[in-house]
Amino acid sequence: MSSRTTLHLRRSWLYAVGVIGLLFLNLPVLVIVPFSFSNSSFLEFPPKSWSLRWYEAFFSSQEWQAATSISLTAAVLTTLLALPLGTAAAYGLHKSNSKWATVLNGYIVSPSVVPVIIIAVGVYFLLAAVRLNNTIVGLVLAHSVLAIPFVVIAVAAGLKNFDFTLEKAARSLGAGATSTFFKITLPNIKRSLVTGGVLAFLTSLDEVVVALFISSGPNSTLPRRMFASMRDQVDPTIAAISTLLIVLVVIVLCLSTLMGSGWAQDEID
Repeated sequence: MSSRTTLHLRRSWLYAVGVIGLLFLNLPVLVIVPFSFSNSSFLEFPPKSWSLRWYEAFFSSQEWQAATSISLTAAVLTTLLALPLGTAAAYGLHKSNSKWATVLNGYIVSPSVVPVIIIAVGVYFLLAAVRLNNTIVGLVLAHSVLAIPFVVIAVAAGLKNFDFTLEKAARSLGAGATSTFFKITLPNIKRSLVTGGVLAFLTSLDEVVVALFISSGPNSTLPRRMFASMRDQVDPTIAAISTLLIVLVVIVLCLSTLMGSGWAQDEID
């Protein structure tokens, strides 16, 4: 028996614990899927009969479709705002030699560790002062506050593995700072950029607490409307929407993984 096989056998208990942990975290999510195909008007598991009536109810409802459109629009705009701002912040902090860089970095990423309810209350009063509550602009700004830290963390990780002598070589050949950044630096950290963009998109798409404070009526996001619907009456339409969101997240993650693998293969070639 090889040493590698022996090592795996000794770690078998650790693998078992890992599998149990993954099942514990993911099974509650996967249980939602059968609910969405139930023909019953109530949540029951296992379903006694199967139907697509709740998917039809979702796609035929103008309220649900409007909320979906608001969420997707906000998520895309949040990504387009948070990605360049977060990338610029990560690059500036990485290149800075100031003693305040660490403090500023902690301040920028603090929304990722501060309780969301605190951010929601602060954002509500700030947007109310400038009359941006219950608007797409206000929603995008609020979601960007939550998304930028993830972009900064992802891009900063890419910059740590980037060889900055490439920048020096480009500058020595006459390239300007802006040209060097866009033609040399960004292409070499594009996988980190994709990761940051995906995290920003999913952060906005999944956010509900801030949306409860600053969006309502026709500008309600999908998670907010789902929360309100669950408060009044729980029906399998929520399960159908949740299943569609799970599928969307899996597709986005798979696409980002495939893009990263393709770029890595190109670099090897």
